[in-house]
Amino acid sequence: MAAHAGVGAGTVSRVLNDSGHVSPATRARVLDAIEALHYRPNPLARGLSRGRGQTIGVIVPFFTQASAIERLRGVVAALDGSPYDLVLFDVESPTHRAEHMATLTRQRADGLLVMTLPVRADDLHRLADTGMAIVLVDSSHDGFPAVVTDDVAGGRMAAEHLLALGHRDIGFIGDAPDNPFGFTSSAQRELGFRQAHDDAERVVREDLVHHGAHQRDVGYALAGRMLAGDEPPTAIVCCSDMQAVGAMEAARDTGLSVPDDVSVVGFDDIELAAHVGLTTVRQPLYRSGELGARLLLEALGAHPPEPGVHELDLELVTRTSTAPPGVRR
Repeated sequence: MAAHAGVGAGTVSRVLNDSGHVSPATRARVLDAIEALHYRPNPLARGLSRGRGQTIGVIVPFFTQASAIERLRGVVAALDGSPYDLVLFDVESPTHRAEHMATLTRQRADGLLVMTLPVRADDLHRLADTGMAIVLVDSSHDGFPAVVTDDVAGGRMAAEHLLALGHRDIGFIGDAPDNPFGFTSSAQRELGFRQAHDDAERVVREDLVHHGAHQRDVGYALAGRMLAGDEPPTAIVCCSDMQAVGAMEAARDTGLSVPDDVSVVGFDDIELAAHVGLTTVRQPLYRSGELGARLLLEALGAHPPEPGVHELDLELVTRTSTAPPGVRR
């Protein structure tokens, strides 16, 4: 970019940081080059050159998923009007996670919001030792402020709703227990699902418990496999709304009616859930991102919050995808 403008790197830096003397003509030439090359400065590196970051990093897995987007909306709202730039670190694999942690060690942000992703305690402490403020959302570690929900309670809510309607053969679709990221929310929801059955003195049918990624096509395939069996479920609990939408599509493609032949419950309450009439366990996604960001701003202020866990309530939202078990056609 400096070569494009016909100036030295130092001149470009002074223009970007609005520091030092640069003639109007030279400044205009550098700005023209920035526009022509669609250059956008790295906020972390730029902050280092100024001796201050003015940046907040957000590490989030699969940020294009609807639940992640809703949390990020809350983060952006909380940061509106603050002096901090937001730098997003999308994680699509465990390798990405390791790379981003290394980047943050080299180029320190003022604060870091870790959303949903399990991170090793030693990585968190190494970053905290640099003076970086850290807040966790949808996970927790001793010594760090965290915003969480009770996934066990959420799994119980979903199962208790269906058991109260009279369902006895209830399927379950959750994330793989040995997933490479170490996600635990799905396993906790399955625990709540099983606890609800125990309380009702009902036995979980293990042939109706399946695991796979939180994706629509995975929910479709796993639900289709259940519903094609000799003793299919009359209801299915899914650990995400996207899995649940896939399960509803599988039921209809199998010739079954939702909810007359099979009821479906999801988890999250993303925007799509209301459009398809999905009964779901609502997570306060927006609120969790907003609260996490506000806690981080407090940690960067004069009166940082005490490390502790802030638990937000879950809510069962009943729509048209659940009903008492009917007679199969």
